[in-house]
Amino acid sequence: MSLTTPHFTPHRLLPILAAIGILLVGALVATGRAEAAETLLSQGKPAASSSKESSSYSSGKAVDGDLTSTRWASAEGSDPQWIRVDLGAVSPISRVKLFWEAAYGEAYRIQVSDDAATWTTVYSTSTGDGGEDDLTGLSGAGRYVRMYGTARGTDYGYSLYEFQVFGGGTTPSPTPTPTPTPTVTPTVPPGDTFVVAAAGDIAAQCTASSSSCAHPKTAAQVQAMNPEFVITMGDNQYDDARLSDYQKYYDKTWGKFKSKTRPVPGNHETYDPAGVYAGYKGYFGSIATPQGKTYYSYDRGNWHFVALDSNAFDQSAQISWLKADLAANTRGCVAAYWHHPLFSSGEHGNDPVSKPVWKILYDAGADLVLNGHDHHYERFAPQNPDAQADPKGIVEILGGMGGASPYKIENVQPNSQKRLQDVYGVVKLKFAPSAFSWQLIGIDGAVKDTGPTYACH
Repeated sequence: MSLTTPHFTPHRLLPILAAIGILLVGALVATGRAEAAETLLSQGKPAASSSKESSSYSSGKAVDGDLTSTRWASAEGSDPQWIRVDLGAVSPISRVKLFWEAAYGEAYRIQVSDDAATWTTVYSTSTGDGGEDDLTGLSGAGRYVRMYGTARGTDYGYSLYEFQVFGGGTTPSPTPTPTPTPTVTPTVPPGDTFVVAAAGDIAAQCTASSSSCAHPKTAAQVQAMNPEFVITMGDNQYDDARLSDYQKYYDKTWGKFKSKTRPVPGNHETYDPAGVYAGYKGYFGSIATPQGKTYYSYDRGNWHFVALDSNAFDQSAQISWLKADLAANTRGCVAAYWHHPLFSSGEHGNDPVSKPVWKILYDAGADLVLNGHDHHYERFAPQNPDAQADPKGIVEILGGMGGASPYKIENVQPNSQKRLQDVYGVVKLKFAPSAFSWQLIGIDGAVKDTGPTYACH
């Protein structure tokens, strides 16, 4: 067989040239696409989360590049939960990939922020089914990117093998911000956290000379915490809250923190023979009425605290004040506290006097309520005023174990997650700019309970 050189005529050469042209154009397009290829921004960057199941499942495990062996896992059994990554600088975001473990998010949002305080949603779903979620075509920019889960797909928590954030190379525009509101200069820098000690039902008529006297021992735990301030949830002094009893008992123990105490009255503060609140106001002075009433509010960082008088929940003046106060609030998180709990599994049980106030707080997006009255410790999952589990609901902590004789658990209420009776202690609360967590510290200094970490609404 002889090999001959092909003879190319012009009409045969044109299709070949056209094909070469197409290949060249394709190569140029591919090159352009490569130049504009998305960049993985999140790997190895600092990460944070609303909670973690244990130290083995910390947030950093979701940005370490390991898709099979390491993972982040939130605390089990509660919504919402979140994980965020700090990209180090404002960057355009075009794509997010979520590699779920078996515990996945059915409803979640992808959000971006310049400051980890104001968030803009760039993707949202309520039909997540686990596995790998490749979310493309996103449009937004931010330094911080988070997955904000609002409904779990299982009874467990949220768990990600990897949380990948991609971006392009264009100059980002500033993250859109909500309609401007009056500027309020934070009292603390962004990222600041602070500790608050809280308890109700505190000073029995006894002193440290009696080994069975509990309030000197709970006071010692407050002192060990060195909190930013102290919250008392009423019935601060037994039995009739007389000024002389405050001076003889309460002042010798919890009185050490008087200057940084933010108290509210309980029903025992109304029993003073000298007049309703006579001893309470006589002892605390303007601390008890910083705004001229037995209810007031104050701010710390991104938190707005509302101190209420549940002996007067049937009075329209306090209710009107509360609505106006919440309407004027500019902080992102809200905590409220008073004496009588709407929900309790203890001897006093549920107190419907608090339901209208709960509804006002719920409608305003409040995050936390602290109460006393029943002398035990109890925490509830987020719920609405009708005792229905609700990820947008309020977390209630009942902390009536500051020193008065303990009560028994009698009728366990819906959404009650943990109950401890026959225990004295102090609730140690940790407030972050957009989340909170807590522990119950017993009089022996041991941690008796650790609550989940919750993100603010």
